[in-house]
Amino acid sequence: MKLIGGKLCGSVAAACLLTFSIGSVAQDAPAQKETKITPEQKKELFRSLNQILSFASDDSQLQIKHEVKKRLITREEVEKYILDKFKEDKDAKRMQREEIVLKKFGLLDRDFQLQPFLVSLLKEQILGYYDNKTKTVNLLDWASPEEQKPVMAHELTHALQDQHTDLEKFEPEDPDTTPKNVAEDNERLAIDERDNARDAVLEGQAMVVYLDYTLKPKGKSLLTLPDVMRTPSEDLESSGSSPIMDRAPLLLQQSMLFPYRDGLGFEQRLLKDKGAQYAFAGVLDKPPSSSYEIMNPTAYERGATVPLLQMPDVHSLLDADYEPYDIGVMGELDVRILTELFGGPEVAAILTPQWRGGLYYAVQSRKAVTPAQQAATSSVALLYLSAWRTEGAAKEFAKVYARELSKKYSGVLRDSAEETSSDEQVYNASEGPVLIVQQGKQVFVSESFDMTTARKLQFLFFGAQKSGETQQARQGDELTTHLTKLMASCGMMKATLRH
Repeated sequence: MKLIGGKLCGSVAAACLLTFSIGSVAQDAPAQKETKITPEQKKELFRSLNQILSFASDDSQLQIKHEVKKRLITREEVEKYILDKFKEDKDAKRMQREEIVLKKFGLLDRDFQLQPFLVSLLKEQILGYYDNKTKTVNLLDWASPEEQKPVMAHELTHALQDQHTDLEKFEPEDPDTTPKNVAEDNERLAIDERDNARDAVLEGQAMVVYLDYTLKPKGKSLLTLPDVMRTPSEDLESSGSSPIMDRAPLLLQQSMLFPYRDGLGFEQRLLKDKGAQYAFAGVLDKPPSSSYEIMNPTAYERGATVPLLQMPDVHSLLDADYEPYDIGVMGELDVRILTELFGGPEVAAILTPQWRGGLYYAVQSRKAVTPAQQAATSSVALLYLSAWRTEGAAKEFAKVYARELSKKYSGVLRDSAEETSSDEQVYNASEGPVLIVQQGKQVFVSESFDMTTARKLQFLFFGAQKSGETQQARQGDELTTHLTKLMASCGMMKATLRH
């Protein structure tokens, strides 16, 4: 799904989130008297730009082709920038549409209001951003030069990336229409423009330069450090001056941190294995296509991919009663979040490396005609097919998924009389039947379809994978892509520095 790893802010993931103490703009934070940067401090900050740009170029081996514009922005301008993203950005609009699918999966609570929370979160977190449309580094007028110089190293790396490869072309816009037939379904799944992975490349490279800049006075660099990657739970256990981030759902926390944390780990591995030219320009010229490659950098180095599951033709069966709503890849990042939320960090650590592909398909009942009806998760029916390395992993995932049903729906009762084998689980719930079937290394889930339709869909989905048409992943959008991309494109965030 394009949610988290999503394109939340839209233009490009050239804006970052780092953490230093600049004062929260959270709505529930106590009011603080704002201190503005002085004219002398502004001159000092801007004088340092060329020096830091040269450092970033030397560190990344990305060539400086022209000067970079810079400006100071006020807190009001930051807030306007964020609000304009939600009003105008296509990724933000698609994210709003996909909110109901996230709730159907159980990744967000039913009563959670995603957009208002995100606006507050981004106001709290943003530290500065590079605007690839105006080619300008935007810095804060209320933070000191010494606080902002490391942020500048990060953002100037985005400027160098933009000069090496046009960032607007690096992350072209995805289709904003819902596929209406099986050919369009599989074209969407096979789009070779993986936004989550490309965001992680951009932010991971910028984090390398940021850390090298801060480590330089100590005579160290990222190459001299052990591997920086920690588990997501270790990151989220850290607490600091980010009250809104601390209470954000796991989905938002991990989506925000993924491009920085996992992107940094990806880039550090490539730096150690093959050097700066490969890790920077080489990856920009040949970017990874999935979160799987980011989370498994040696797979990227080997050119290994995961299978792209095939979407069967379900339109003749469903289109009379349902409108196609959303389709996408359930990538490794999505699975890590899903399994941690459903089973905890230990289960996620075990199951995530066992993932070998997944897709989801959502439709909306044509009987839902009012805005209120269309906003309800009960109007949406969901299909999810996942593939695993072993039958044991598939079986465990089916159990973990089933245990979460009572948190998503009321009145969940198992209907053993409806089950035809030990590999099936059938439940009745407040939004309709749920069918979970393990077949070998694959797990099929149907939610809110009647059982006759669900079994027909099960046959179609498993049959499509046996047809020999399974492709190699030139993966399409992941479930969390739009969410992740929107947040990444809004600028550097405080939470990143904390971790």
